[in-house]
Amino acid sequence: MVFLKGDEMKAEKLKNAMLSRSRFQIWMIRATTTVLLWTCVVQLTALGDIWGPRLLKGWPSCFTQSQADHSLHIESRKVVLPPKRYYKNNGYLMVSCNGGLNQMRSAICDMVAVARYMNVTLIVPELDKTSFWADPSEFEDIFDVDHFISSLRDEVRILKELPPRLKRVSEQGTLFSMPPVSWSDISYYLNQILPLVKKHKVVHLNRTDARLANNGLPLDIQKLRCRVNYHALRFTSQIEELGRRVINQLRQNGPFLVLHLRYEMDMLAFSGCTHGCTKQEVDELTEMRYAYPWWKEKVIDSVQKRKDGLCPLTPEETALILQALDFDKNIQIYIAAGAIYGGDRRMSSLSSAFPNIVRKEILLGSSDLKPFRNHSSQMAALDYMVSLESDVFIPTYDGNMAKVVEGHRRFLGFKKTVLLDRKLLVDLIDQYTSGSLSWDHFSLAVKQAHQNRNGSRQTRLVIPDRPKEEDYFYANPQECLPPFDDDNEDDALRIDM
Repeated sequence: MVFLKGDEMKAEKLKNAMLSRSRFQIWMIRATTTVLLWTCVVQLTALGDIWGPRLLKGWPSCFTQSQADHSLHIESRKVVLPPKRYYKNNGYLMVSCNGGLNQMRSAICDMVAVARYMNVTLIVPELDKTSFWADPSEFEDIFDVDHFISSLRDEVRILKELPPRLKRVSEQGTLFSMPPVSWSDISYYLNQILPLVKKHKVVHLNRTDARLANNGLPLDIQKLRCRVNYHALRFTSQIEELGRRVINQLRQNGPFLVLHLRYEMDMLAFSGCTHGCTKQEVDELTEMRYAYPWWKEKVIDSVQKRKDGLCPLTPEETALILQALDFDKNIQIYIAAGAIYGGDRRMSSLSSAFPNIVRKEILLGSSDLKPFRNHSSQMAALDYMVSLESDVFIPTYDGNMAKVVEGHRRFLGFKKTVLLDRKLLVDLIDQYTSGSLSWDHFSLAVKQAHQNRNGSRQTRLVIPDRPKEEDYFYANPQECLPPFDDDNEDDALRIDM
């Protein structure tokens, strides 16, 4: 009995041990499962932006239809980035652009092409803050910088700033800086600039406008310049949203014409064009011209310059030309420009002839434009967007914006751009106002002179050894333009809208 009792006690202890071990195992399984589940939750949360929409698409009952549509919309907006281009990096290129928005825009395109063919890393360009307009805007205030970098990554590596070690060197003031030679071909950069990059690791080009030739460049360089201009340089979402609002308001009221009326105070002071100004205004413009030492031309014969076609048309002259071209007096005219010098007094003829004149300041509220105040390049970006979308674009002077918009409209399918022959026009205007030419003859002469000056397909004029006088690449990027449509061969300028 004692022996049996001892055996029973051993069996009881063995049973209890087995139960304890079983409970411990169950506890361990539960603990492990809990840890695994929490780990999964953490991982899924961390990866929610990537996997969330895909996992949740199968559970529509958990979301409203609008949420499901939003997920699909986000999915459809995903951009497939081009593959990175791998190459031996020869160094880093920093560039400082000069001038207004469109002068800087073309310079950026040139410098991307230069960086690509030197196999260097480009630092996001610095914009001009010291020009007449004193605009403090950075690159990312005007352009979508992330899109700029990612959309070109198969051509050139672009960074927002120098790597830390090189950045410290640049901050110490030991950066090698120079202006490149104007209108150079790619061999200049490969033979003259690239050795400097390899020697100094970083080279800063401090003036970049008109530094790459219009002509004589390989086709792939010309196409890359276009790719940067028409695809990579996208305005910020804030600018694009506001620009679309302006365009939509104009579209609701029918076709519209954009008039790039280049008649601001700085333009007149710089050019010395004073036709129609009072003596007080002439003195004011002259004083301003002498106040800026980098405006090299000081003594200017305004009368002769106008006769040579080198002055912007005045508002009064512009009114006569639009009437001579038979534009409907009720057409919407959007003024893409800054403050017109002389104000309402100078605009009265144009406003009387075409009462539906609007500006962004009229179509948008003051609160909408408040973030853009004192930022001339951002304001110019809005005008640029509207100019691209207009039914007709007419610049009264062939400055940088007029040229770049002209080329962009060609790229978009030869949208109508009236390229005014100012030298001929001022002669016709003077004959008409003096009474030696009737209105009918004046109007006919204006129409005939501009029948083929409409932004249609043309061969770019090349003048060897005189690049400043030849056609500008960005005004007519013929290497990048869409193929000619024979069905639209006779689609000449239609001005009777």
